[in-house]
Amino acid sequence: MSYDFLWQIALILVSTKVCGLITRRFQMPQVVGALLAGLLLGPAVFGLLPSDSEMIKQLAELGVIVIMFSAGMETDIRDLKNAGKSGFLVAILGVLVPLFGGAGLAAWLAPTENMLQNFFIGTVLTATSVSITVEALREMGRLQSRVGNTILAAAIIDDILGIIALTIMTSLGGGGESIAIVLLKIVLFLVVCCFVYVVGLKALDWYIEHTGRKDLRRFPIAAFVVCLMMAWIAEHFFGVADITGAFAAGLMIGATKKAGYIASKFEPVQYLFLAPVFFASIGMTVVLPAMNTQIVIFSILLVVVAVLSKWLGCGVGAKLCGFSTRECNQIGLGMVCRGEVALIVANKGAEVGLMPDALFGPVIIMVIISTILTPILLKLAYRGEDALNLEESPLENRSEALEQLDIVTDQLLTREQEIKEKNQKH
Repeated sequence: MSYDFLWQIALILVSTKVCGLITRRFQMPQVVGALLAGLLLGPAVFGLLPSDSEMIKQLAELGVIVIMFSAGMETDIRDLKNAGKSGFLVAILGVLVPLFGGAGLAAWLAPTENMLQNFFIGTVLTATSVSITVEALREMGRLQSRVGNTILAAAIIDDILGIIALTIMTSLGGGGESIAIVLLKIVLFLVVCCFVYVVGLKALDWYIEHTGRKDLRRFPIAAFVVCLMMAWIAEHFFGVADITGAFAAGLMIGATKKAGYIASKFEPVQYLFLAPVFFASIGMTVVLPAMNTQIVIFSILLVVVAVLSKWLGCGVGAKLCGFSTRECNQIGLGMVCRGEVALIVANKGAEVGLMPDALFGPVIIMVIISTILTPILLKLAYRGEDALNLEESPLENRSEALEQLDIVTDQLLTREQEIKEKNQKH
C-alpha cells in the first residue's frame, strides 16, 4: 500500500489555503484561489500531482455531495414560496437566456454531432453562485433591501432549475434513453423525494422531540447517512445525478428543528477538507497547453455570453416585475457570478462525456472572470445611491445565525480553557 496520498492531500490543503488567502487580499473569493492551486499543482503548470488519481476523484465526489447537501440545508422551502412572482420570473429568464445563449455559441464555434454537448454548455451558464454576491452586498450594506432579497430568492430557484436541467442532460448523456423515459425517472424520483420529505421529516421531528438534548452528536451522523443514501438512491435506481439526491436530503434536514446545529457541524468538514479537495481537483483536470486560437476565441466569447445573458435575462425578468431600470441593472449584475455551482455542473458533465476536454479550460476561465467581475460590477451599479430601503431577510438571517453560532461556540470554549487554567493554578 502506497502512502503518497497523505502528502498529496497535505499539499492540496496547504496550496488551496495559501492561494485562497492571496485572492482574498485582492477582495476575491477563496474558491478562485482553490482553482488556481489546482491549476498550479496539475499538468497545466507544474504537474506535481496526478490528474487521474482515483483517490482524489472519490474525495472530490464526496466533497461535491456535501457541498450540495449543505446548499439544500441552507434553502428553506418557505422562502421559495415567499419569493413570489418576482423571484420566480427573474430565475426563469435567468436560466432560459443563458441556456440558449450558451448552446448557440457552442453550436457556432464548437460544432459537434451531439447536440446535447451544445446544450450542456448552456446548462453550465445557467448556474448562479450567490455567495459572492451576498458578501459584496453585505459589505456595501445593501443585503437587506428589496433588490438583495430578490437576488437571494431568485438564486435559490435558479439553483433548483439548474439541478433539474443538469439531471435531464446527464441522464440523456449517460444512458442513451429517450426523453420520455428520462423524464419519467425524474418524476418518479421527485415522488420518492416528496414521500421521503413528508415521512422522513415527521420521523426526524419525532426523534428529536423524544431525545431532547441527549447526545446531540447523533443528529449530524443521522443527517449524513440520509445524505449519502439519497445520493446513492438517485444515482443507482433512477439515473439521476447523485448531487440531486444530496440536495433533496439537505432540503429535508434543513426543515428540522436541529438544522442550525447540524449545519454548524458540517461546515468545518466541508471547508476544512472536502471543498478544497474538490475545487483543486477541478483545476487539476485542466490542460491549458491544449488550447488553440479557436479555443481562446471561444473562451473570450463564452465570458461575454455568460455575463450578458445573466444580466439581460435577470434584468428583463426584474423589469417585468416592476423594478426600476437601476434596480434591474443591480439584480442582473448580482446574478452574473457562476462560482462553485458552474464547476459542479461542468464536472458532472465531464463524467458522462457531455463536457469535451478542450472546452473545460474555457469554462474554468469563465468561472474565474465572472467571479472576479461580479463584486466590481455591483459596486459600480450602486455608485451614487444614497437611499436605502432595508427589509427583513430570512435568508440572510439564516446565514448570520450560523456565523453567530460559531462566535458563541468559540467564546464558550475559550471560557472553558480559562477555567481549566485557573483551576490548575490553584
